[in-house]
Amino acid sequence: MVERDGPLVGVLAVVWRDGEVLLARRANPPQAGTWGFPGGGVKRGEGLAEAAERELLEETGVRARAVHLLPPLEQRSEGESGTPSSHWILIPVACAYESGEPRAADDALEAGWFNPDALPEPTCLGLDRVVEDTIPSIGGLAF
Repeated sequence: MVERDGPLVGVLAVVWRDGEVLLARRANPPQAGTWGFPGGGVKRGEGLAEAAERELLEETGVRARAVHLLPPLEQRSEGESGTPSSHWILIPVACAYESGEPRAADDALEAGWFNPDALPEPTCLGLDRVVEDTIPSIGGLAF
């Protein structure tokens, strides 16, 4: 990875179907082994919507259309010496489900649909807030 002064930008694909949210268990750092939204880094020249749709398909095989950007999350971690080891600005992107059944691929260990009242543990930073903000059944975003 190229050394940078500023944070990296990533997207998270937030997809709901029949009252359940799509989650993937991360295979790689940061937060390896935790459950979160499918996502990853935005490539140079790629739009946020494009990146969310691409990452979703690569990690889960599910197709969805990006509809709306949600408030960003920031994730920072420190190395053993106390210096920053990673710094990400993550943009959740609400996506309308189109097709496909989740299967773990790319850098996901597992993937599946989950009821918001029974989310798997452990979860990635910010997952609870984004789920709560987007639950369709309680007046969240309609997409």
